[in-house]
Amino acid sequence: MKRRRIEHGLTQRELASRSNVSYGSLRLFEETGKISLESVVKIAFALEAEAEFERLFPGRPPQDINDVIDRPLKQRVRKK
Repeated sequence: MKRRRIEHGLTQRELASRSNVSYGSLRLFEETGKISLESVVKIAFALEAEAEFERLFPGRPPQDINDVIDRPLKQRVRKK
């Protein structure tokens, strides 16, 4: 995140203002990596990095033809 902030030419205070995350939280994040999920999402949007979150939970590759057929995604799992 720090590298991306610098690539965008932003100071910590500027990024804090743009992302609506406190300067202290942003500074602590750069120093320790500790921050709330909500704040990291705000920072990601401010740095135009929101698409990076898609890599956290990649889709499973198809296992058989039923995985490829166009059908609605399950909304929940029911235990039998």
